[in-house]
Amino acid sequence: MTRVRIDYRWVAVFAILVTFAVPWFLWGDSGVFAGLPLWLWWHIGWMGLTAVVFHLFTRTAWDRGIVGEGR
Repeated sequence: MTRVRIDYRWVAVFAILVTFAVPWFLWGDSGVFAGLPLWLWWHIGWMGLTAVVFHLFTRTAWDRGIVGEGR
């Protein structure tokens, strides 16, 4: 896979992470699990997923846009 395609995939992954960081589909939901609102559980889980994705990014694509071609 080319470098540009990989870059576009990372952009798409981070766009999805940003889009669903706010649980807009849970607005107005009064559900509670283990004493905490569902939206808070969503946030906790989403931040865990974001941490895993960022870890993968640092291991595989950290140099994107930092090091010029041919260096």
